[in-house]
Amino acid sequence: MPNLDVTDVLFDPDFCDTNLWVTRRQQTVDADGVGSDVDVKSQFSGVVTVDRSLENRRMQSGQVIGGAILVVTTERLSQGQTGRDADIVTYQNRDYRVTFADPYTAYGAGFVQAHCELLPFDGGNPIE
Repeated sequence: MPNLDVTDVLFDPDFCDTNLWVTRRQQTVDADGVGSDVDVKSQFSGVVTVDRSLENRRMQSGQVIGGAILVVTTERLSQGQTGRDADIVTYQNRDYRVTFADPYTAYGAGFVQAHCELLPFDGGNPIE
């Protein structure tokens, strides 16, 4: 299986979305030992499918819109590590937090399958 290379499919124009963005929060510590976070955004490509469709749950206290996407990409998305927050993926003008990532780095050029949960939002208008 390590000889299996899926990059041909991942970068096929019929499947590939080239307008994905990842926001990574990098922490720096100054000379006084005070930490600060800096958001670093970068663009990447991948295949996006529905992991769980959008669902509007109405409760007495209000409503919550939830959903999830599955992103397959060669970008090394992360669910977070010690000292590093989980990546935020922006897809169709909505933000999704990587909740867990399956690394398949031994397959050809390697790829990551990331399950991303929709962050709370006001409904908004997706770019479709």
